[in-house]
Amino acid sequence: MHVALVLAHLKTLGNSTDRAGMGRFGIQTGTALGIKMPVIQKLAKELKRNHPLALELWQTGVHEARLLAVYVADPQQVTEELMETWVADFNSWDLCDQTCGVLFDKTPFAISKAKEWARREEEYQKRAGFAMIATLAMHAKKAPDEQFLQFFPLMLEQANDNRNFVKKAVNWALRQIGKRSLMLNQAAIAAAEEIKQQPSKSAKWIAADALRELQTPALAERLRLKA
Repeated sequence: MHVALVLAHLKTLGNSTDRAGMGRFGIQTGTALGIKMPVIQKLAKELKRNHPLALELWQTGVHEARLLAVYVADPQQVTEELMETWVADFNSWDLCDQTCGVLFDKTPFAISKAKEWARREEEYQKRAGFAMIATLAMHAKKAPDEQFLQFFPLMLEQANDNRNFVKKAVNWALRQIGKRSLMLNQAAIAAAEEIKQQPSKSAKWIAADALRELQTPALAERLRLKA
């Protein structure tokens, strides 16, 4: 399907109420139409994988067109250059998280880019690094647990970033790794305790919030059964 037809269809699906609701959740709505994610996901299923269309949809700059692009793009055709182009365009947490968790974490570059982006200064690029770590922890079921130990030093290093979308992503990554296994749970708790000793407000929040979830009896029981 031609990009102009898809864009015209997207415009019929948007509404101002949903657009206003997006704004209340901290989503940038400058180019948004106001379309809920389930609607975008349903359309993506109908369109199926179409990498050339994904590239054109992203180029429109329309928020929901970019979200749709993430779902119709082919991970096997994603290059490092494309990842760098798209990450530089991130201007909202939802676009960042969807792109990392639906597309980028399925590429061979996921780990290297996560480590690289987590040290970037730009807010959404740094968030992308930690969002990728979180989604890898959730989705890479066959990856060895030891692979995730390399991310704890990054969290310790970046926990003092007080920007909301960064600290929440660091916290998300810490919690998701800590929910993979008993070994990683103990490692994540130890990392959180170390982060808690840092003087910044963000570090103390990251640690306290993570420890609340990582130390629950229910999680401990689930991980014991899994082991």
